[in-house]
Amino acid sequence: MYYELRTYTIKPTKLAAWLALYQSDALAVQTEHLGNLVGFFTTEFGEANQVVHIWGYESLDDRITRRGAMAADPRWAQFGLKNKELDAVVRLESRLLRPTGFSPLQ
Repeated sequence: MYYELRTYTIKPTKLAAWLALYQSDALAVQTEHLGNLVGFFTTEFGEANQVVHIWGYESLDDRITRRGAMAADPRWAQFGLKNKELDAVVRLESRLLRPTGFSPLQ
């Protein structure tokens, strides 16, 4: 299993609007295509105005296939346009993680 840790840094005054847009226009599409949402968070301490979500994949090929299908979905493109209009995202970081043998998540 692989886990993708995605961290979005959002403009300070736009966090609530971005979360609302994501929930209304992106969550269902991502859940349908990516399938394994491990968690979705906002930061409380440390760097402020960050959204962190984690998705699980059976393999790297599984990730490529699932994200490719999502990218081809017109609903995802529509979210992309609205996301661009909102102009809330400052930075996106994506990390692929592989659990150790003793990790509770495998």
